[in-house]
Amino acid sequence: MSLDHFLAAHGYAGAERLALPGDAGHRRYLRLKGGPRPALLMDGSGAAAVGLPSAEADLRAFMAIGEHIRGTGLSAPEVLAADPPAGFLLIEDLGEPTHAALLDAGAEALPLYLAATETLAALHAAPPPPGLPAWEGETMAKATGATFLDWWWPAVLGAEPSQAQRKAFFAAMRAMLAPFEGAGAFVHRDYFPANLLPLPDRPGPASVGIIDFQDAGHGHPAYDLVSLLQDARRDVAPEVRAAATARYLDARPGLDRAAFEAATAAMAAQRHLRVASLWVRLDRRDKKPHYLRHGPRCWRLLDEALRHPATAPLAAFLDENVPRQLRANPQMEPAA
Repeated sequence: MSLDHFLAAHGYAGAERLALPGDAGHRRYLRLKGGPRPALLMDGSGAAAVGLPSAEADLRAFMAIGEHIRGTGLSAPEVLAADPPAGFLLIEDLGEPTHAALLDAGAEALPLYLAATETLAALHAAPPPPGLPAWEGETMAKATGATFLDWWWPAVLGAEPSQAQRKAFFAAMRAMLAPFEGAGAFVHRDYFPANLLPLPDRPGPASVGIIDFQDAGHGHPAYDLVSLLQDARRDVAPEVRAAATARYLDARPGLDRAAFEAATAAMAAQRHLRVASLWVRLDRRDKKPHYLRHGPRCWRLLDEALRHPATAPLAAFLDENVPRQLRANPQMEPAA
């Protein structure tokens, strides 16, 4: 089914289509105005054009996980119509702006981060749905290697890593992450202000709308708190980080605070190394050089995480193989 036919079938043939800013993925979003109710079109039909698998599984995951989130009493967009094989999903428009847009416009940061943290604590307190893919240990190590070893390493060091270096890297990652496996929490994986929306008319933790959750998995809850408070795309003031972390731990009194702090460091080290290197892949492969501007922040946050004893295996690997003066991203690739 074509996009025009899909929209017409659900009463949006004459709706105005407003493109929303894109992200680092392949999906595009259109805000529809003039249909039966405010709605967003989630369009994954372009996946094949960039060499990715069909969007069907992606959209079905979005539908299932959204249902889970709503079932916990939190706010995720309701699905209004769907054609997963074609790559189209029509979803409830939770409104605008996002938390990110509010912060960019000068809104006070602390209330937004505290609200997001309370919602996150409620999300993590609920049992995760069955069937989520693992986001821990081996999976996290492979995801990091796919950006750090395959893209950052040759771009900065000028050659592919040796097999011995690859083996040592994966051993270091597994050793760092192994103590934190088995937590079994729902992990959004991209829980940060661009994926959160204020819904002041809804009560308590439901007052923050959650989007872009289709890549969720099960793993350690500290990962999402890192995504929020050690954001790869914006600076978060130390006092805001401290207050929001305290709010999260107060909301979940059963957590061991020292163990959670150690897990936070390990999750941060993995995420920052993977994402710093992801910016290189987005530049070199996908011709999206503007993401490189976030590199210095990611490397700075990685350095902070590596000071914790929980990250010692990865810290030792980097000390042996990547001189500190080279821990940065290259400039954007010159135009051909």
